Amino acid sequence: MFATDDLSTESVLERAHEYANESDIETVVVASTTGDTGAKAASVFETAAQDLIVVGHSTGYREPNEQEFETQYRESIEAAGGEVFIGPMVFSNVGSAIQEKDGFSNHELVADLLRLFGQGTKVALEIVLMACDAGLAPAEERVLAVAGTGSGADTVLTVLSANSRDLFDARILSVLGKPTDPENLFYW
Repeated sequence: MFATDDLSTESVLERAHEYANESDIETVVVASTTGDTGAKAASVFETAAQDLIVVGHSTGYREPNEQEFETQYRESIEAAGGEVFIGPMVFSNVGSAIQEKDGFSNHELVADLLRLFGQGTKVALEIVLMACDAGLAPAEERVLAVAGTGSGADTVLTVLSANSRDLFDARILSVLGKPTDPENLFYW
């Protein structure tokens, strides 16, 4: 495992790419809110060697009718052979609505427990589930997941993939990189 506290997104992606090649991992799933991290991943990963899936927030996540994923990044990712999925987050959308109304949601509990390992860990597992649900990533295979905290990439996991309805069949097989400084493991 490597600590990512002082690494740039590009460095994290390069290490993830090296690991994917060495480990014969065929599917890489990357979280990207605006598409910037996804476009960087598309320039690092050889999409002939790995299937690259970039996952963004659903439309209306921050503001009604607003899509944060920028068209220029989508075009760049797709031109490089990657795929983009924009959809609801497994651990968030419905759970957040229930929590706001009733003060608690089981969805949020799962997300909050994963955040104990860092925001990127929660997101990395979540995007694999989302990619499987969209039919873009195969279930029951080793998948490399790259995610982050706030912006950029700071977490790299190998995950045994599953659909969200089969959450407890998923497994975090290895933690390749994540923040280790408590200041970078803030909870929100």
